[in-house]
Amino acid sequence: MILRALTLGAGLAGAATTSQFPQFSQQYTQRLGGAVDALAEVVADFDASAAAVGLNRQEALAQMQGTDFLDRRRADMAGTFARFERLSADLAALEGQGPFMRAYHLPRLSDGQIAQAAWEVYQPAVPLNFAGMIFAVFGFLLGAAAFGVLFKVLRWPFRGRANPA
Repeated sequence: MILRALTLGAGLAGAATTSQFPQFSQQYTQRLGGAVDALAEVVADFDASAAAVGLNRQEALAQMQGTDFLDRRRADMAGTFARFERLSADLAALEGQGPFMRAYHLPRLSDGQIAQAAWEVYQPAVPLNFAGMIFAVFGFLLGAAAFGVLFKVLRWPFRGRANPA
């Protein structure tokens, strides 16, 4: 009886957790779009400055050397360009997708800064739509199964002992 109650509790915890994915992933995608827009401005500004003196992006980066500040700024800009490319690709894959496709592209929801910003303002809610229910059922099954596996692992050292009668 206690085992069933614990399994039910683990299942409900899993359901509550995974049912939040559709809304959280939507908020993440919105913040991702904002981050890409902000980075696009920085990239465009750098490219315009480079073009004004007859350089492309790589040539301009190569000229940023000679002092500690310029070396640091070159590394920062190279990181900005790489992040812009990565986030742009993530946004292209996620934009306009429903919750099931966002779950399929889960590795693209991996930018720590964006995830933290989305989490800080996220308000959990009870999803009463089809996607929320499917994620809840999946989470329930996952939570119950995880508890079952954990219980079996914890019982394993005691499996060969006979019960004293």
